[in-house]
Amino acid sequence: MLRYSTWILFLGIRTCVTKYLFSPIRSGIFNKQSVGIFRNNKNRLKDIMTIDQNNIRLINSFNDIYVVVACTLVLISASWFGRTISDIIGAVLFAISSWGLANFFVLRHRMALPAIVLLLSFLAGILASSIYTFGEISEIKLLISICITLIFTWIHWHHFKIPITVAVGAGIAISCLLAIAITNNNADVQSCFTPILFSSGMITFIYAVYWDSDDLLRKTRKSDVAFWLHLLSAPLIVHPIFLISGIFEGNSGLAETISVTLFYIGMSFVSVAIDRRAIMVSGLAYVLYAIFTSLQAYGIATYNFAITGISVGSFLLLLSMYWHSCRSQLFKIIPSNLQPYLPPLK
Repeated sequence: MLRYSTWILFLGIRTCVTKYLFSPIRSGIFNKQSVGIFRNNKNRLKDIMTIDQNNIRLINSFNDIYVVVACTLVLISASWFGRTISDIIGAVLFAISSWGLANFFVLRHRMALPAIVLLLSFLAGILASSIYTFGEISEIKLLISICITLIFTWIHWHHFKIPITVAVGAGIAISCLLAIAITNNNADVQSCFTPILFSSGMITFIYAVYWDSDDLLRKTRKSDVAFWLHLLSAPLIVHPIFLISGIFEGNSGLAETISVTLFYIGMSFVSVAIDRRAIMVSGLAYVLYAIFTSLQAYGIATYNFAITGISVGSFLLLLSMYWHSCRSQLFKIIPSNLQPYLPPLK
């Protein structure tokens, strides 16, 4: 008892000596005002680093990659073993193994990258199982298989709550719409393809904004769900615009390039307003392709890649540096009744 009392007394004396004799304020190195300014500045920098990022959990550590590699080996082996009996059993074992591994690594250990991989492998196993069950594939059977996969996507979401699941489900639903258009013999597939993609992209974008509106401070799982939906919506919106402009068919004139570039700038304004960089990144490849082919059409084949990369990259870097300043200026022209539905200025 005496030994513990002596040890506690020693710790108390050391704390007092450290605090009062060796403190920078007591030593006259800093005063209280400068220390307070330093602490406030440090806290402000931490806040800036937090709010300046659209945080998304994709990988926690190298252990995520390690687990993904191990899960891949297990899933392939299970499927290979099942296929020695029949293709259906191989696909079912692939899906069941994915579900079982997710129960351990997702529900118990909350691992981000394995969650995404095991979700995709589970849905791939369900889709393959449905297709093998129907035997000879046809358009109707493919549509039914996609619908079954969509149902299991909903079940997976309610069990694991992985943020990307909602975007995957939206993608499967869009595939169902396209499959319905293909199976309709009276419809022209080419004429249906563009409006279905564009309308699906707009609906997905509105759905993403809905998820964002429930978490404007970006602190819960809802923000992650909205991130993946925004990442899906941008190509669905941009791709039909490019099809209509004819750039994919070689019509890369100056007017088409300018129109596509202005459209991307408009998307940038929307991205800044809702504070989502994913929209710009998701539609970036299309703009790069448009500018690249336009310069090539005008005979600037040697430096077209460099000019495209420098121009677009400089625009993105400048926007990144002045992101919050741009949001502040943009909020001055946004109607006041819409501002409560947007993330607050930071």
